[in-house]
Order: sequence, then C-alpha cells, then structure tokens
Amino acid sequence: MSSFALHNLAMLLMLCDHLQLTLLPELTILRCVGRLAFPLFAFMAVEGYFHTRSLKKYLVRLLILALISEVPFNLLVSGSSFDPYHQNVICTIILGLCCIWAFENIAADRQKLLSAVIIIAAFGTAIIANVDYSSAGVLTLLAFYAFRGNTLRCRLLQLASLGFISLLLLGGIGFSYPYQALAVLSLPIIWLYNGSQGLHNGVIKTVNYLFYPAHMLILALLAI
Repeated sequence: MSSFALHNLAMLLMLCDHLQLTLLPELTILRCVGRLAFPLFAFMAVEGYFHTRSLKKYLVRLLILALISEVPFNLLVSGSSFDPYHQNVICTIILGLCCIWAFENIAADRQKLLSAVIIIAAFGTAIIANVDYSSAGVLTLLAFYAFRGNTLRCRLLQLASLGFISLLLLGGIGFSYPYQALAVLSLPIIWLYNGSQGLHNGVIKTVNYLFYPAHMLILALLAI
C-alpha cells in the first residue's frame, strides 16, 4: 500500500469519526472505525519526517495547517470559534516530530541540553494546551519512530506500545465502550505500507493538507 492510499484511507476514517460526532451520533460504528485514523496519520507523519528534504519547511507547513484548522476544529468539537482549552491534532503531530528531532540529537550526542528541554516542553505543552490525544498522541509518534521497521520484533513492539497507549492512556480500560482500544487494528493496515509514494503531485498534496480544516468546517456548519 502506498502513502497516497494510506493517507486517503486515514482521511476517510477521520471523516467517519467526525460524521458520528456531528451528524450521525447514533451510528457508533463510525466512532469505532474512526479510532484507526490517528495512528495512521501518526505513522505517515513519522514517515514524512524521514523522507522530507527540509524538516524546517515540513514543520512550517504543519504549523500553518494547525493555525488554519483551529477555528474549524473548535466549531466541530465545542461549537465555538474560540476554545483555548483544546487544540487540534496537527499540534500533536508537530510536538511529536519535535520530540523525534530532539531524541535523534541526543542519540548523536548533539545539543543534549537543548534537546532535553524540547522534549520536556513538548510533553508539557501537550498536557497544558490539551492538544488532541494529549501526551499520549506524542508518545504514539515516538513509538512509530522508535520501532520503525518491518521485522517481527518491530511489529510486536508497535503492537505492545500502541496497545499500552490506547488502553492505559486513552481510556480503553474502565469504559463501557472502549472505542480507543480499537486503535491497534490500524497496525495490520500500516504493515501493508510498501514505502512507495503512489500518486503524488502538488494538487494532491494541497488537497491532503486542506481536507482536514475543510471537512471540519463543512460538518460543523451542517450540524448547526
């Protein structure tokens, strides 16, 4: 499966999740399948980290997307255009990528103090700013970074780490309907990834970025 296919599947699953949140609350099956979306996006963000020509430009693009998406996200989640108590998932991805960069610096014996500060600041920001999936979302990106690979060992570690994050940190245990535990079902899909880009051009790249704020804004307006 190419990154194009994986990304489009993730967008479809996210759309299902947000449809249940706004227009079809009785269809809990949409919420269930929607739990697979974030791990797919987290995995693709980590792959983007390894394949981007410029990490700085990659992060700037994500930061712009996070800013553009904040009002649609607020409208979708809280019904208000301004909500300082909950930030969108692009912020989570940015914090996770910053942590990956910092851990790579520490491993290479470079800028250790700065890197440690970045890691602490990233996790602190995730918790205080209440980004989507909080610090657990940041951990998800780190897990895909730390256990990147197609070996059986890597896959077992991915399963264990995502299972731990989903069950213990995101409420999979102790709830009548532990939807978040279903996130581990994203792994067999991820394991189909073949490393190829698939269909890729400027238009597709732009559509992939803008889908996130656009679909949230449309659903939020339809739900009024």
